[in-house]
Amino acid sequence: MARLFDAYVIAIWTAAEGKKTGEQSLWIGVAKRDVRMRLKTESHNAATRAEGEAMLATILGDLAKRGDRALIGFDFPLGWPRGTAERLKLSGEPWAAMSKFVASNVVDKADNTNNRYQVAAKINRLMTDEAWPMWGAPARQAQRWLSSTKPTHPADIPEMRETDRRARAGKVQPKGQWQMHGAGATGGLALVGQPMVRRLLERLGSSGAAWPFGTGWRALTAEDVAPLSALVVEAWPAMVPSSPEPGEFKDQASVVAAAEHFARLDDKGELAALFAPPKDIDDDARAAVETEEGWILGVR
Repeated sequence: MARLFDAYVIAIWTAAEGKKTGEQSLWIGVAKRDVRMRLKTESHNAATRAEGEAMLATILGDLAKRGDRALIGFDFPLGWPRGTAERLKLSGEPWAAMSKFVASNVVDKADNTNNRYQVAAKINRLMTDEAWPMWGAPARQAQRWLSSTKPTHPADIPEMRETDRRARAGKVQPKGQWQMHGAGATGGLALVGQPMVRRLLERLGSSGAAWPFGTGWRALTAEDVAPLSALVVEAWPAMVPSSPEPGEFKDQASVVAAAEHFARLDDKGELAALFAPPKDIDDDARAAVETEEGWILGVR
């Protein structure tokens, strides 16, 4: 079976509001093959999201010059819990509408300062006119439409995506996308990460796609990805065991291990099946995943 990809790029993003390198900062791991088809790995560290985005563009540009097709994985949600776009009264396909909404509202400066808490408050105001569903702001960012603590959850808004619920049965324990602040929170990461993914896909044009929104939720074949130079996915390095070598940072080892993991699966012909839904997914959940929620690659 032919490999789907030639290179595998995995990023741990950051929602930090200041410059930072080393542990708990932005890391990008790359696994690619040399002229003898031996897998080689490298890691890159950026102090800011702007630097990370530029670094990623350089990495992908170099891979394109080699003629390599890349799998690109990010450790934050690419979609939102079902019904979010409808509650915000957005028109069009939910995922595309939310991508446009987030990108048009988030201001993320070159020094990492950003307005993600203000955007979270706006989402709450438009969805419920209460401090829900997004929550978890530092005390100085708390306001009428955004609280520091978790409020009572209304039954008509899903607390998690289907993939988050499934992931909780395994080693990864998502806290739900509405949480903005605190260990393991992904809400803030989604707000600063999704605009970057949108810009990336715009630069790639027809040679780029995001899974499962642009590909369908099914096992992919070499023919499916042949027109692409890059496929963007949600992939959590924490799902892959890793152990830092002396002098390595934990996140550095994690992105490299995840990139190697997907490369090995592709070598064995086992990566394609991960793009298909679990067998027990019902039609409603499948439609929500394909059009709004997205899925974490490898969660079953």
